[in-house]
Amino acid sequence: MKWTDVNDIAIELVEAHPDIDPKTVRFVDLHNWVVALPDFDDDHSRGGERVLEAIQQAWIDEAE
Repeated sequence: MKWTDVNDIAIELVEAHPDIDPKTVRFVDLHNWVVALPDFDDDHSRGGERVLEAIQQAWIDEAE
């Protein structure tokens, strides 16, 4: 998975952290959780604020 796989990342985050409200997650934690996903294989430094916002929104949508 790459940073651009926003929806796939969101699905995996829902499965990995079912008890977490994605609206309350700080970007530092979100970044760490994304790079820790087993299928994630991308440059860790490419996870900037814009992509983290997109992932967080996709996670919120997926969790609802």
